[in-house]
Amino acid sequence: MRRLTAVGGLVLPLAGALVLSGCSPSGKPSDDLQVVSNPVAAQAAASPVVTVKPAGQVLAMAAVSALAVEPRSRSLVVALARPPSLLVYDLDKLGAPRATVPLPGPADRLTVSGDEVLAAVPGKGVLARLSLKDAKLSTTDVGGQPAAGVVSGAGTLVAMRDRKAVEVLGAGAPRTITGQLYSADDVLDTGSGVVVLDRLRTAVFTVDLAGGKIGEGLRAGDGAANAVTDSFGRVLVTDARAGALIAFSAGPLIMRQRYPVPGGAYGIAYDHTRNLAWVTLTGRNEVAGFDVRGGEPVEKYRFPTVRQPDSVAVDDQSGQVIVGSAAGEGTQVIQP
Repeated sequence: MRRLTAVGGLVLPLAGALVLSGCSPSGKPSDDLQVVSNPVAAQAAASPVVTVKPAGQVLAMAAVSALAVEPRSRSLVVALARPPSLLVYDLDKLGAPRATVPLPGPADRLTVSGDEVLAAVPGKGVLARLSLKDAKLSTTDVGGQPAAGVVSGAGTLVAMRDRKAVEVLGAGAPRTITGQLYSADDVLDTGSGVVVLDRLRTAVFTVDLAGGKIGEGLRAGDGAANAVTDSFGRVLVTDARAGALIAFSAGPLIMRQRYPVPGGAYGIAYDHTRNLAWVTLTGRNEVAGFDVRGGEPVEKYRFPTVRQPDSVAVDDQSGQVIVGSAAGEGTQVIQP
C-alpha cells in the first residue's frame, strides 16, 4: 500500500507496511522499501583533511567507535577501537579518564540506561554493561552480532544485525522477534512505541513486543545511518546518502519531517533540555545543531570538528557537545 504524509508543507507518497520482498521477474526490487536489488548499508562519507581548527577542546586519543553521556553522574564514556576499551571521564574534569575498562572487542554503539552504559560488541557476540558507579563490566552472550541495546520496561532489547532480529532479554525467558528485516542495526524505545532501524533496507519498522512480531515499515531516505529518540516520541534518523534529517512518529509509524542536511549527515545525538538534534557532517568535518520543536528543523549552531566525526553525544545539563574522530584525531568537547 502507499501512504501520504505532510512533509514541510508538501504531501509526499510514502511506502507503507509490506510483508513480501524480493525481486520481480524483470530483476527490479518488488518491495517499495528496498532501494536496490543488492542493498549495501550506508557508510560515513570520507572526511577531507582538517583545514579549520576544531572548535572547543580536543582530547588526544585513538580512533573512537562510539560515545555516550550520562548527565546525572557527569560521565562521558568513550569507546576505543584499538585497544578495545571504554574510557570513563568526569565531564567536569576532562584532563584524564577516571577509569579505563577493557572490552572483549570493539563496541559498535553505546546506550545509556540509568547508571549503566550498554555496549554492543558484535565481533564477540556479547552485550556488555558498564556500571558507572564502580566501573565494573559484565557481559551477556547473545549468540550473534549485536548492533545496539536498549532497556525497555523490565527487559533489554538487542538489535541483532546478522540474525535480522530483535532479541528480548530479562523479561521472562529470552525470545527472538523476527520479520521483514534485512538487518537490525539499532533498536529504540520512544515511550510510545519501539522502532528498529534497518540500514540495509534503509527503513524503520515498529516492533510489536506483545505480539512478538515486526510491524509496519517505512523507507528512511536513501541511506539510513543512525537514529535517536527525541522529547516528542519521535525517532530522528540521518540519511547519509541523500543528506537529510528525517523524523518519524512511532504510534502509528509516520514520517513527520524530512529536512535537507548536505555534507554527509551521519552521527546524531539529542539534547532533551534544549530540543536540539546534533548531526555530524563527515564530508565537511562539521557538526550542526537543529532546533526540532517546530514544523521543520531550524539550524541554530554549526562548528568545525576533528576529522571523520562519526560519533557525537551531548550533555543535557550543560549543553556540551562531544564529537569523536574515527580517524584517531581525538575527542572534541564544544560548549555552544
